[in-house]
Amino acid sequence: MPLIVQKYGGTSVGNIERIKNVARKIKKAVDEGNQVVVVSSAMTGETDRLIGLTRELSNRPNPREQDMVVATGEQVAIGLVAIALQELGVPAISLTGWQVPIITDNVHTKARIKKIDTHRIRKHLDEGKVVIVAGFQGVSEDGDITTLGRGGSDTSAVALAAALKADVCEIYTDVPGVFTADPRIVENARKIPVISYEEMMEMASLGSKVMQIRSVEFGAKYGVKIHVRSSFNDEEGTWIMEENEEMEKVVVRGISHELKESRITVVRVPDKPGVAAKLFKALGDKNIVVDMIVQNVSHKGFTDISFTVNKTDADYAEEIAREVAKEVGAEDVERNDKIAKISVVGLGMKTHSGVAGKMFEVLYKEGINIYAISTSEIKISCLIDEKYAELAVRALHEAFIENMEGDIQYE
Repeated sequence: MPLIVQKYGGTSVGNIERIKNVARKIKKAVDEGNQVVVVSSAMTGETDRLIGLTRELSNRPNPREQDMVVATGEQVAIGLVAIALQELGVPAISLTGWQVPIITDNVHTKARIKKIDTHRIRKHLDEGKVVIVAGFQGVSEDGDITTLGRGGSDTSAVALAAALKADVCEIYTDVPGVFTADPRIVENARKIPVISYEEMMEMASLGSKVMQIRSVEFGAKYGVKIHVRSSFNDEEGTWIMEENEEMEKVVVRGISHELKESRITVVRVPDKPGVAAKLFKALGDKNIVVDMIVQNVSHKGFTDISFTVNKTDADYAEEIAREVAKEVGAEDVERNDKIAKISVVGLGMKTHSGVAGKMFEVLYKEGINIYAISTSEIKISCLIDEKYAELAVRALHEAFIENMEGDIQYE
């Protein structure tokens, strides 16, 4: 029998009526002759509510205990989905991450999956049951409940699809697929029928909210076909798969923006070997992921080092930067939370020139200053003031997507 892994996001299971709708979709897949494993997020807003409770007690809650609290959101959702399926006459069982088990490392609140034991899931599938697994969570080798970070249910789903060698992993969400830009900002944003793993990883890392980057990494590593689609209709969504020659005809596939980063600058750092290593090793030792890094040209033996981190890590990163600044004799540490990262992404950038110049020209014409630039083979990112983010996205979308020539098809 074909095996399908379906993942439902928080909006898809946001209330009892939506859970009933999810149950009907699952039943339809079963009736069509598929074995089905379901991964569910917590109900809309529940994770934020639970995190809020921990923050009422502490500005910096113990990560292990926070995981213990937050993981309950998915446990509620999977139980409700199982009950809804049973009411439709579909045998179903819910399993938390530790019951599967999904084994992770010990980094609480942003753990990484190390391995998945599929024996219990396969046993229930062979018994004719739908297995509903809690997304976003696992268990460490020490037996502690862990969570995988924001968007972790996507990672749970694709990792399970890989471990089970599923035929497809369907990611059900509140949007009908991956778009060329955020449709809430760009009225003319278009749905992309097919996108490569590489492009999707870049877009996810650069602010696209449709997929979590680690889930796409799993898909690419293990060749999992991913179908992103709406839970509110039966339309085709966006397929994420290996690249092909047709994909490279598109110079820019999409425009992404990220507002959840902070820029931290260590001012007047002595320009000598080892200073940058000391700073970024200290951040790495605390599992803080650094994105863009800029070091100014040395002036009279001093330089400035700027870097960006996720806003959830900004307080801790600033604290570490101040400790290192004091140790190396830097003058000060400055922080800016009002920034945005704007990016253009496309496989065609590997073989087409002029994208960077065009991007900078578009931003210049809109009077937008660039603070930092980061590039790869298939993307260019610029750091700008947050207040110009939507203007930049619209202008770049018009220049690279709406005015493009050729026979590239969008929906």
